[in-house]
Order: sequence, then C-alpha cells, then structure tokens
Amino acid sequence: MDTERPSPRYSGIDAWDPSDVLDAMIEGQFAAVAAVRAARPALERAALGMEARLRERGRLVYAGAGTSGRLAVQDGAELMPTFNWPRERLLLLIAGGHQAMMQSIEGAEDEAGYATELVHHHDIGPADVLIAVAASGTTPFTLTCLCEARQRGAMTIGIANNRDTPLLARAEHPILLETGAEPIAGSTRMNAGTAQRIALNLLSSLLMIRLGRVFQGLMVDVQASNKKLVRRSEDILLRLTGRTQEDVREALGNANGNVKLAVLLLQGCTMEEATRALDGAGGQLRTALEFVATTSEGAISSRKPGGQ
Repeated sequence: MDTERPSPRYSGIDAWDPSDVLDAMIEGQFAAVAAVRAARPALERAALGMEARLRERGRLVYAGAGTSGRLAVQDGAELMPTFNWPRERLLLLIAGGHQAMMQSIEGAEDEAGYATELVHHHDIGPADVLIAVAASGTTPFTLTCLCEARQRGAMTIGIANNRDTPLLARAEHPILLETGAEPIAGSTRMNAGTAQRIALNLLSSLLMIRLGRVFQGLMVDVQASNKKLVRRSEDILLRLTGRTQEDVREALGNANGNVKLAVLLLQGCTMEEATRALDGAGGQLRTALEFVATTSEGAISSRKPGGQ
C-alpha cells in the first residue's frame, strides 16, 4: 500500500533543515488537494446519490477507525449546528466508541464483530447512507460496517487512499484519494488525512446545498445554539431582507429562531402561510419565495379590472 510505503525521497528527512522539512510537508498537502480534485466525478455521483436517498427520510451514517474515524465523526458532528441536520438522522460509528475520539484504542480497528453488532443494533437499512473512511482501505471494523450496511440495503460510500482495496471494491460509490507515500511513512494523518477531510467536507456540504439548507451562499438552516450563531442568524436576515434589526429580531422570535420561516414572515406571510409554503417547497427557501411571490402577484391581479 502506497500510504504505508517508505519513500526514498524522504529517507533523510530527520537530517534536513527545518525549512526543507516544512516545504516537503506543505507539498504533500498540495498533493492531497490534487488527489481530491481528481476524485471530483466520484464525489459528485456520491453526493447526488446521497441527496436522492436522504431527501425525505433516512440517516447519514459515518464509520471509521483511528484518524479516519475521528475525521469522519468530526464532519458528521458539524452538520447539526451548521445546517440543523436532525440529531436523530445522524449516526457516528467509530472503532473503540466515544473514548476513541480522545485517544488511540489498541486493537479497536480489528473488531469486525463489534462492527456487525453496531450495524444490526442501529438497524441500518435501505433508507440510510453510510460513509466508510479508511486510508488503507482494509481496516476490518470499517470494512465490516460498510459490507453489513450494504447487505441490509443501505447506500454505501467508501473513501480510501490506496487503489484496488476491499473498501473501494465493495462500496456502491468508491472514492479513491490517491495521495501516495507520506513524508513520514505510514503517518496517514498527514496527506491522506487532509484529503479525507476535504472529501468529507465536500460531500456533506454539497449534500446540504442540494437539500436546500443553503440559500445565496448563507447557512439559512443554522441552529442558533449560542450567541455567535444568534448574531449570525440576524445577520443573514438583514442581508436577505434589508429590514431593520428590530424587525429581524421580532421575526426570528416569532419563528422560534428558524431563519427560513423568518424570511417568509418578513415578506408578509403569516406563520401558517410561511410554514405551508416552506413545507410545499420541500424546505427549499428559493422555491418557497417564488411561490409566495407568484401567489401575491395572482392576488393583486385578481383585484384589478378584468382579473380572474
């Protein structure tokens, strides 16, 4: 496996000048970005498949071990405050459990039996999407999660940094991030980890955009769970509506902090009308606004002479 292979290029790295060491590692980070760019078609196919599976229901499941597992869990955990992704529709599986987020759990990545138990315990099935991440593409825990989930009907995405590995072969959507040898042999938290982090970020962000949780480049489904995010919600409304700070705060309060509903309220909708428009648009604010605008124009036309 290339990610484990010592490279002659870096064999003397411990004797290099510090500036040369840093240059070599920075070059590796650029190589990680290039690896993700090469995987763009696979990332797009996977994201569109995720959208189709998760538009109405189902859970987004992340699975991994070690560094890959921590990166996967981090990406998933950020979806709740950023996009208000429902907690009950997110499942984070990491070898060794929650303790593995803070420290290495020896032998956890080999626990294939535990992986099988987790998939069955959480009843992962046809409505769900599972993203499995492993630099080697062979990690028993991660591979078992993917295989068991696919057997039970879930859509599966495999992300690995080595060619022709089981994780890629058995995933419905394989994503190869070919980062090659690491400056420190086998330290896949470096180039491989960077590529994984970018790929996960792209997948989840594109999914959230496609599901209508972004409008005009703004996170309109933000969960205002702290003062900073409350201010961000207000700033989003100010930008989108041009209304006063007082109007914005009142609308947010009436909408229980829901930015999308607040936008519609500031367009003159009642709460019932705003909720109905947003539900009818499948949560897409752009579509809801178009519907409200069309409805308003129709109402005006009907009051004009000759209006139907």
